[in-house]
Amino acid sequence: MISFAIPYAASGFVVGFVVGLSGVGGGSLMTPILVLLFGFHPATAVGTDLLYAAVTKSCGTVVHHIGKNVEWSLVALLAAGSMPASLVTLYVLRGLDLSSAGASAFISHVLGYALLLTAATLVYRPYLTRVSTALALNEYPRVQRTVTILLGAVLGVLVSLSSVGAGAIGVSVLLVLRPRLSIARIVGSDIAHAVPLTLLAGLGHLAIGTVDIALLASLLVGSLPGIALGSVLAPRMPERLLRLLLAMVLAAVGGRLVIA
Repeated sequence: MISFAIPYAASGFVVGFVVGLSGVGGGSLMTPILVLLFGFHPATAVGTDLLYAAVTKSCGTVVHHIGKNVEWSLVALLAAGSMPASLVTLYVLRGLDLSSAGASAFISHVLGYALLLTAATLVYRPYLTRVSTALALNEYPRVQRTVTILLGAVLGVLVSLSSVGAGAIGVSVLLVLRPRLSIARIVGSDIAHAVPLTLLAGLGHLAIGTVDIALLASLLVGSLPGIALGSVLAPRMPERLLRLLLAMVLAAVGGRLVIA
């Protein structure tokens, strides 16, 4: 058991380190690693990663809340869309044979496209300020609230299927929807919203039987010190270079899953 746990803990450390450095990459890296490197079934990788994310992002939420960087009204709007959408997605998954080759291929393709979308949002994030200025959604509060709830619903489906989306994609779209919020409050709110979403989706996968508890424990053992180390080194690293390197890795992995 220990010989198998060490590689998983090491992977948790690497992913945690990247998350600490860049603020993104948890589900975007962990799930593909479990599928492509260790050969886990995509459904098991997704389910395990969701509970892994719920634990790690809970710690991040506490830190952001203490720093007053969580807009709880925004979290509530996102959850109003994501939680029902996640429940519906889990209900559909419950009726499928997730052990079949077809289900495995479907989840792998959803994961691949989610990674490609995440990579695109990382590359084009600097241009989102111009888009937000052009749209001026802050002048139409009802439209802004409605679109925010719809964003939550999209994230609910995407996260429940692939464990990807609650980080880079959510932050990128929120930069357009909420141009008056600081990046720190957008990131803090996105992380806070990810906690109930990943917990609900993770518990749903646990009920379905697509969570590996021993694997989850090994990942957490490695990731927590990795996140701490990455967070300490983050101020010394060039943010733009990190973002582009991460986008390249995600695009390569996403392409590999899509064409598989």
